[in-house]
Amino acid sequence: MTTTDLQGTLRQMLAVLESERQALAGLDLDGIIGATGEKDRLCGRLDALGTVALDEECRGMLDTARRLNEINRQVRNILAANVTKRLDALTGSPQLYRTAAGYAVAGARL
Repeated sequence: MTTTDLQGTLRQMLAVLESERQALAGLDLDGIIGATGEKDRLCGRLDALGTVALDEECRGMLDTARRLNEINRQVRNILAANVTKRLDALTGSPQLYRTAAGYAVAGARL
């Protein structure tokens, strides 16, 4: 594929990352799942490109995609922490899934 193909795929990725951000902000589960599938598909297209000479436009889009993906990851983590906090408050038993200290020590000795 060519640089033009890469640019097109990166533009699509940026659009998907933006739609994922909006879905996260609106807690739209269908939108989040749809964005995940679309990102996976676009990653497959990027893998198929192989090594392509990057121009300044591609470098800029890659940098933007990395930053948007990182922001979306942080938002997902914040949402997950919020859900955990609310579930803990409902059950009255915080951190049900936390590993006991003994397991961490045993794992460190291996």
